Amino acid sequence: MTARGTLVIVGGEGGGRWIGGNERQLGVLLMSPFVGHRLRALAAMEHHHSELQVLTELIEAGSVTPVVDRTYPLAEVPDAIRYLREGHVRGKIVIRL
Repeated sequence: MTARGTLVIVGGEGGGRWIGGNERQLGVLLMSPFVGHRLRALAAMEHHHSELQVLTELIEAGSVTPVVDRTYPLAEVPDAIRYLREGHVRGKIVIRL
């Protein structure tokens, strides 16, 4: 990320009792005023097709660059989950179908 870049948190782990898997998104909103980077949360619902279309266009235009840590074939999903739980991930994990 660049010195003045924006970190967008997408998704979350777990399913907490009160806020589901949204702990990371809420944490980003609380931390944002205190760090040098812009921190944003993204929550997309499948019925928000227009928002996903805008995100697709930004990625295709090169304005948003997803960070992919590793790619796993579908048969190795247990390994991908293990890697995620160990806390090594620096970006997203992609599962190839």
